[in-house]
Amino acid sequence: MLLETVIGLEIHAELKTNTKIFCSCSTEFGAKPNENTCPVCLGIPGTLPVLNEEVVNLAIKAGKAVNCKINNYNKMDRKNYFYPDLTKNYQTSQYDLPMCVDGMVNFTYEGKEVSVRINRIHIEEDAGKLVHLEDEPVSLIDYNRAGVPLVEIVTEPDLRSPEEAAEFMRQLKGILEYADISDCRMEQGSIRCDANISLRPYGSEEYGTKVEIKNINSFREVQKALEKEEKRQRELYEFGEEYKIKQETRRWDAGKGKTLPMRSKEEAHDYRYFPEPDLTPIIIPQEKVDKIEATLPELPIERKVRFVADYGLSEKEASIIIANRTLAKFYEDVVGLGGNPKTVSNYILGDLLRLLNFNNMEPEDIKISPKNFVDLLKIIEDGKISNTAGKEVFKEMFANDKSPEIIIEEKGLSQISCTDEIEKLVNEVLNNNPKSIKDFKAGKTQAIGFLMGQVMKASKGKANPPVAKQMIEEKLNNM
Repeated sequence: MLLETVIGLEIHAELKTNTKIFCSCSTEFGAKPNENTCPVCLGIPGTLPVLNEEVVNLAIKAGKAVNCKINNYNKMDRKNYFYPDLTKNYQTSQYDLPMCVDGMVNFTYEGKEVSVRINRIHIEEDAGKLVHLEDEPVSLIDYNRAGVPLVEIVTEPDLRSPEEAAEFMRQLKGILEYADISDCRMEQGSIRCDANISLRPYGSEEYGTKVEIKNINSFREVQKALEKEEKRQRELYEFGEEYKIKQETRRWDAGKGKTLPMRSKEEAHDYRYFPEPDLTPIIIPQEKVDKIEATLPELPIERKVRFVADYGLSEKEASIIIANRTLAKFYEDVVGLGGNPKTVSNYILGDLLRLLNFNNMEPEDIKISPKNFVDLLKIIEDGKISNTAGKEVFKEMFANDKSPEIIIEEKGLSQISCTDEIEKLVNEVLNNNPKSIKDFKAGKTQAIGFLMGQVMKASKGKANPPVAKQMIEEKLNNM
């Protein structure tokens, strides 16, 4: 039986606000445990929440960024459940009247156009964090995250492979970052994903039994978790045991490389939703929606199209550069100061990303100033240093952003362009390599490459390559 994979995602993204959703506590990451708390976010009886208006603004912005309709009338609800990391034992969320509905995200994956419908976007508060101590019978709770504002973005089941799901996450992360809605720092838990997956026979309109995988916080782990769960379900179908697939919530154990059951899947009625009595309905004037929509910046897909058209980049090159807003801005700043678009792209995709990865750094950590980058490219173009030396200078600039002129002087990397000095080196190399001269005379033109290498070695990489090569060829042809 040919089976089709069906995937839908629920993405939780922390909103980029200074304070929490219902109180004035800081949302700063990395504070001491339970430092950013107050009676409101700790759910002390008798306290009353006040909705942070910036949460509403950012949720509207998120909705318009993914082409949603905005409900001008919506409300907050209580989602009742056992939350060990929410002291009031319910979550303030939205149920039947979410803020945003009926959106769409379009992207290209492996040459195929993918359209993912957005069912809804609603706002809610985050829970605290449980800290499980190894070999201890207790867990600790840090309530700093309790009350941090979230948007939950719920897709329709339009994704057809784990790879597509991971790519959708990348696309959505880019949209949220570019629009300044969330910092999307996955290592800090700013964006997390619950993935729903089922299988069904190709051509069937009915969905199979859905399994939810909770709280995955990286693109790679989203893909791996879905691949393993897809494999588990497919094997049960192959052995005629698909009845063993239960509607349940599972967790991803990255260490064991498999999904493990947590609990049977709840239905909406299990949460006993009811309107939040301590908060009034949210009424959003259309003028406010229009004003916020007008502030949307150029989003990743638009920037990618422009980079291909304006700078002559390939789709792959443009995709990598625009994947991070800081990296894309850095690229444009350098090109704007006169850097050749293709040369700048080659440096960023090669040397810069390699250095970032090696040092476990993010594009936000780049020290090189666009001006110094352009100055280096001009020095290389003018033949004052070789491409090899240029890469050494770039590496030093990455570490401390000294000007390229200072680094070149400190390291003695200036290129030898004086023909008398180069001729002396060429004569010396030719005298020491009679076999290469003989090979050239026998028609083995690769001998020139060997001799060039020897000249560069003798000059410690400083000889001007075009001048040296021309001189070698002239001397060989005149022998």
